[in-house]
Amino acid sequence: MDIAKASSQRTTSSSSTLKVEVLRNGQNLMKEPSDHSLKEDMNSSQPKIEIRHMNFYYGSNQALFKVNLTIPEHRVTAFIGPSGCGKSTLLRCLNRLNDLVLGTRVDGEILIDGQDIYQPEVDITDLRTRVGMVFQKVNPFPKSIYQNVAYGPMLQKVKSRAVLDEIVEHSLQGAGLWDEVKDRLHTSALGISGGQQQRLCIARALAVNPDILLMDEPCSALDPISTGKIEELLHSLKERLTIVIVTHNMQQAARVSDYTGFFLLGELIEYDDTKKIFTNPGDRRTEDYVTGRFG
Repeated sequence: MDIAKASSQRTTSSSSTLKVEVLRNGQNLMKEPSDHSLKEDMNSSQPKIEIRHMNFYYGSNQALFKVNLTIPEHRVTAFIGPSGCGKSTLLRCLNRLNDLVLGTRVDGEILIDGQDIYQPEVDITDLRTRVGMVFQKVNPFPKSIYQNVAYGPMLQKVKSRAVLDEIVEHSLQGAGLWDEVKDRLHTSALGISGGQQQRLCIARALAVNPDILLMDEPCSALDPISTGKIEELLHSLKERLTIVIVTHNMQQAARVSDYTGFFLLGELIEYDDTKKIFTNPGDRRTEDYVTGRFG
């Protein structure tokens, strides 16, 4: 799943400060320090997503414990951690997909633009329009490329062919796929490559003009070239979207995200600027995970 032969290297200074360099072909892939920080983002505007004292249960089994997390607008936030730590569960809480699982229960609050999405008056269909989802398993509909992208707008009663044409083109351009499929829009979506299908699923999510895009290990089944294209896409999409991505690939988290949250056994252990998480984490458990001592 790693692009080329990515690896993490650990060096220790005299002060025992962790230094993790994410490498590809010998080149340092860690982004240059950005001109913003988590604290600055939180002070500059109302956060896009706020999670307050959240607990989540599958029946009698508690999967998430007292999660507190603030996600700023127009940034990429990554959730990392070993399998079964709760990061995908939390992602699905953000558009209430876990409501579809019998016996689940949420305590606490999840606010999007200041509104608690678990209040009874919330329209779940509208919520899932505003908060799009791209899954780990590529899942295009067994329809044409055009119909895949137009499906959401048509459900929203968009009937004009000219408007649909514009939405399809704009969404495919947003997903970096238009030039590759513009001459085959009415052929089956199942006939394009896996990487193209995943970008088609991104275009399908973009077609309903969401504010937030959730991505659950979207590159885990893709080849390195397709993975690289999606990672490049994320940098451009965050100009108009807030993106939350779950990944097991720490090199990917370092490449694409502005902020990273590390989860372990249902708890959010640490959440900070991605560069800090990977170079100078504040918790020993985070250090152990990003340096490969477990997970």
